[in-house]
Amino acid sequence: MSAAPRQARQTVVHWEDTAEAMAALPELAGLEFLRRMASGELPGPPISGHVRMDLVEVEEGTVVFRCEPDESHYNPIGAVHGGLMCTVLDSALGCAAHSTLPAGMGYTYIDLTVNYLRPVRADSGPLRCTGTVVKPGRRVIFAEAEMVDAVGRAVATATGSLLVFPIGPDAA
Repeated sequence: MSAAPRQARQTVVHWEDTAEAMAALPELAGLEFLRRMASGELPGPPISGHVRMDLVEVEEGTVVFRCEPDESHYNPIGAVHGGLMCTVLDSALGCAAHSTLPAGMGYTYIDLTVNYLRPVRADSGPLRCTGTVVKPGRRVIFAEAEMVDAVGRAVATATGSLLVFPIGPDAA
């Protein structure tokens, strides 16, 4: 007995050149930079196309991402890979922190902890991920994020601490 032929599928990833955003980054306060990115005035990061996420809300200390997982994000057991959820949670935490920074400042993670609460499948979305700054700071920022499915059930959470540092041409 022969197996049915496999149906090949593909996904295409689109992104814009990020040169304009990278040039603006050290010149704009984090909140303004993210608002311009969310409005489409500045191009978003290429990773957004890979994981099908969009920055949809930006306020100081809080951001919201929307993510549309599909079967191309599945792991071997037929659920969305935890790495996709971690990427969206990471983006929400980082952008929430960035929204509190003045021009010329950037960040990187000290630590990131993710908790997966339930499986996510292609029909679980769209996912909504809200990142919030718990404690702002000039050297370290603490943030948390929650990802919910289309019916509002929490599917993953994250906490992180982010180190703040100068960026741009004068930041050596």
